[in-house]
Amino acid sequence: MSYLLIAQAGLYFEAKIMIYSMTAFARHDKKITNSSFTWEIRSVNHRYLETTVRVPEEFRALETLVRQQVAAQLKRGKVECILSFKQHDQAEANAKINESVLKNLDQLCQQASHLLIGSHQSSLLDVLRWPGVLEVVTPDLESLSKDILVLLDDTLHDLVETRAREGEKLANALRDRNQSMLEIVVELRSHLPEMLNWVRERLSNRFEELNLQLDQDRLEQEIVLIATKTDVEEELKRLETHIEEVRRILASNETKAVGRRLDFLMQELNREANTLCSKSMDQKTTAAGIDLKVLIEQMREQVQNIE
Repeated sequence: MSYLLIAQAGLYFEAKIMIYSMTAFARHDKKITNSSFTWEIRSVNHRYLETTVRVPEEFRALETLVRQQVAAQLKRGKVECILSFKQHDQAEANAKINESVLKNLDQLCQQASHLLIGSHQSSLLDVLRWPGVLEVVTPDLESLSKDILVLLDDTLHDLVETRAREGEKLANALRDRNQSMLEIVVELRSHLPEMLNWVRERLSNRFEELNLQLDQDRLEQEIVLIATKTDVEEELKRLETHIEEVRRILASNETKAVGRRLDFLMQELNREANTLCSKSMDQKTTAAGIDLKVLIEQMREQVQNIE
């Protein structure tokens, strides 16, 4: 049996939004000839695109086309496509009697009547229930294939729209947290001179407590040494760079591997926040690093659902 190409099944639509969630559900049903067909599509987050197709045995040959049609519209996610159909009573009304099978059955009944003791009479309903006596007019799978794929396309359309709506909510949440991180970094940068003064004062007080006499040049050398070890300027620059890249991705019209790129950026942001905490010399810097890590973790959880 030959089937129509996917391109003939329906019209694809252009994506108008960049961020898509991988979690969604869509259902479409339609009456085709004497049967009702229903497509249900479920998708959840997954590292790659993994498509499971469940169709009645009569339509098993459509599996490859279904997978191709899903891959044409979705990039990532664990997707389950289920096709079900039910024939209407009208199909039974159009059933025909197979005269050849019925005649053979009648001959068998006559032969059996001579061998059986007693009378065993079968009703007409029993005869009609015999396999092959009634031939129900089944739909032409060739002609149905296009309609089934068009119905799948409509269902995928709804699924993508749902993923887009959910994706926009995720994008808004990411933008808010990304902005909060930027504010923390900007505030921490303005705090660096204050932190250096605090280190100088703390070191001087420590020398006084130990009754150590240290000339001003030596004190400045010690302060420079400590400041070098605890310098977080590079970490702040990289944090700002990563934050700006997240902002750019969320504001662009790109659709390729967005979730993976954001996931990578979350790893890099977390790396810099860890280094920031390890170099911290005061409570404010430590608190800022912890706040950043909390925001990054919240964003990472949201990114896991982005296509």
